[in-house]
Amino acid sequence: MTFDDLDEQILGELSKNSRRSYNQLASVLGISPNTVLKRVKDMESRGIIKNYSLVVDHKKLGYDITAIIEITVTQNLAELEKKMAQISNIYEVYDTTGTSDCIVVGSFKNTSELGRFTKELLDNPSVYRTNTHIVLEKIKEDFRFPLA
Repeated sequence: MTFDDLDEQILGELSKNSRRSYNQLASVLGISPNTVLKRVKDMESRGIIKNYSLVVDHKKLGYDITAIIEITVTQNLAELEKKMAQISNIYEVYDTTGTSDCIVVGSFKNTSELGRFTKELLDNPSVYRTNTHIVLEKIKEDFRFPLA
């Protein structure tokens, strides 16, 4: 089965609120609930829909600092990236081109916690250099794919 306009409309509606029932989605889209169910299950089985997630306000949980950390390594990049991906308050890990080998994004409760994290990172013999950016204000943070 190919990905068509109806699949895109379903994904668009799910990205707005993935908690809606198939009946509610069907009503909004003007199709049958069985069609929605079949299309969603098909997209899940094909890996188009990988997961359903929750968006949390980190600040309300006490994580006042968001940091973007560029990392340059001398060796073992894949190993470092796997290690970073296991840390609960690191929520993005990117293998990149350019002056940095890897970029991680995470939330920290305060500057002391960020400082400890950075020092531990620099203690890793594979890490050559880091460049940390502290986010002053989030203008836009929306990980939904831009669909209908």
